[in-house]
Amino acid sequence: MSANVITNTKTLLPGLALCGFVTVAAFALESLETHLFGRAWLESLVLAILLGSIVRTCFSLSPRFEAGIRFGAKMILEIAVVLLGVSVSAGAILDKGADLIGGIAIVVMIAIFGSYCIGRAAGLPSKMAILIACGNSICGNSAIAAVAPVINADGKDVASSIAFTAVLGVVVVLVLPFLVPLLSLSPVQYGIFAGLTVYAVPQVLAATGAVSMTSAHIGTLVKLVRVLMLGPVVLVLSLFGRKESGIRPPLSQMVPWFIVGFLLLMVLRSVGLIPHFAIQPAQISANFLTIMSMAALGLGVDARSVLKAGGRVTVVVTLSLLVLSVISFCLIKLLGIA
Repeated sequence: MSANVITNTKTLLPGLALCGFVTVAAFALESLETHLFGRAWLESLVLAILLGSIVRTCFSLSPRFEAGIRFGAKMILEIAVVLLGVSVSAGAILDKGADLIGGIAIVVMIAIFGSYCIGRAAGLPSKMAILIACGNSICGNSAIAAVAPVINADGKDVASSIAFTAVLGVVVVLVLPFLVPLLSLSPVQYGIFAGLTVYAVPQVLAATGAVSMTSAHIGTLVKLVRVLMLGPVVLVLSLFGRKESGIRPPLSQMVPWFIVGFLLLMVLRSVGLIPHFAIQPAQISANFLTIMSMAALGLGVDARSVLKAGGRVTVVVTLSLLVLSVISFCLIKLLGIA
């Protein structure tokens, strides 16, 4: 048993060390920005993704790094999301009212339908259009992975959908903060906007953390509500999809463990069962692990993969994201959220 643990640890170390190096470099660049310009125009969260992607795109990484990078991009970020629950009170989302929660569900449904129609109009196969619609509207690669077996999707369609989603997800994280002054968004409005439009939970942290902690907290909560829509969507596809697939994803795919962990810690914090002295260490740990996971996320993205996704996929995913952004912005204005 101990021998297996040692072997697994040795397998992970090269990739984790590379993630750590990129993380330290991101912190160093942020400090350099502050020293030169008086402020950091790009936060370490974003720099970690950028640097990681540059390393992946420009250098041919040895296979020995892959296990650690995958571990960093998955397990470390999931632990970071769970720890973030310690610093969030359930009242933050409940204060926004049932209207927001209902609005999130409506946005997801409209976005799925709109994205599917765009995909079909562009000539994409039905199954690929469904994959892109669910990935774009709910939670990126996780939604694609959960929906694919249910609709018996082709492996090439899955690969193309995930490849572009990975690249575009990074682009969205980098571009979104610049919309704050352009759209005159408050921290709360921006958190909701990011939570509704960004693909993955860790990417929401990257997109909002550079703006404010309020945006990060609200954005994560909104995103988690959006992710929870995956269960009903997969259930509907299971009931009305092609009968010949006969495959149902496990509950862990529809409701990932780290979302359960986040919600549990949030509830414990809300009812006062987490000691006050434990909150700050949890926040610091969550911040560091998030940045490290961003480095791993970047190290897993080869920007050249977008070229392999194909022109039509590129257009469909981009237009779908624009539709989602417009719907999300309209929801914020309609609910009168300040």
